[in-house]
Amino acid sequence: MKDYAVIRCLGLEQSFTKNHRYDRMAHVRTHRSTLALAGYAAILLAFRLGLEQSSIGRELGGHFRYAFAGFALLLAPMWFFGFGAGEWIRERIRPRLLVMVLPAMLGFPYVIFALHAGNLHWPLAAAMFLLPTALAALLEFSRPPAKLSWQDCLALSVLVAAYMLHIFAGAWPFAGLAALPKLYVADIALYLYVVVRRLEGMGYSLVPRLSAILIGLREWLFFTPIGVGLGLALGFIHLHREMPSGTHAAAAVFVTFLLIAVPEELFFRGILQNLLETRLRPCIALVIASALFGLSHFPKGAAFNWRYVLLATIAGVFYGRAWHARRQLLASIVTHTAVDVVWSLWFR
Repeated sequence: MKDYAVIRCLGLEQSFTKNHRYDRMAHVRTHRSTLALAGYAAILLAFRLGLEQSSIGRELGGHFRYAFAGFALLLAPMWFFGFGAGEWIRERIRPRLLVMVLPAMLGFPYVIFALHAGNLHWPLAAAMFLLPTALAALLEFSRPPAKLSWQDCLALSVLVAAYMLHIFAGAWPFAGLAALPKLYVADIALYLYVVVRRLEGMGYSLVPRLSAILIGLREWLFFTPIGVGLGLALGFIHLHREMPSGTHAAAAVFVTFLLIAVPEELFFRGILQNLLETRLRPCIALVIASALFGLSHFPKGAAFNWRYVLLATIAGVFYGRAWHARRQLLASIVTHTAVDVVWSLWFR
């Protein structure tokens, strides 16, 4: 009888422990969801207030609301995946529906804007609906190995070509909306490798972590004397002595973080460098990913700007170091944001 009582007590204790863990996990998820929703609302409010008063708002005129709706829809996956939405989708939705329906929805932001603007192009719309679906089906049904595969090379090459060749630039034919095709491609990459491919070690989380912030700032401090010194020596940059206003500096950080650092670090560090490490030594993967990151900057200007490519490659090494330190993408995002903001505010 005593043994039975002990067993019952142990069973109750184990049940209590499991329930306690479940309650704690549920509390964490609720906290993250609240943080994500509050952050998303604050971002949209800040962007709307800023854009309405800017030249972009004036250029868009009556199209502003629909362009902003498209921006909000394209920003949502990138933002909420940083708070666990990708894992939730992966666990809750049936694979076939997951592959064939959800990625196709990334084409709706274009349709919403184009219908109002009166310039809907059906071939472009079809491409924007079919591209994410086709790439998702490729990775889902061919079942590539955990290491870098030909399927990854094909999918990433298609995304790079779509962005670098400006295939979707005509979807939003306004200079102020140039970031929207970038968000569209970033959303596809994020969906493919978080939900479909389930790539390990990406570290895609936008939940603020002190360790990630400190690592990111450390790598920025390491790069700054090298980047500034080499940039001045090559004549690529020049010191801009005017002190920016607090509003200007905050806007630069805000825009750079969301529209430049997050999409680029997702692709080059979270996906590309991560996949390369499955086949190569980490140091070699770092060099290759950094070189490709540098080369991605070659369209700057009419001619090949080797100085820009060289400095971007070196910067990519420090971004890659930041990510690899603890495989936290937020660390390299912080480094990237700090580098770009300092250069844009104090150097030309």
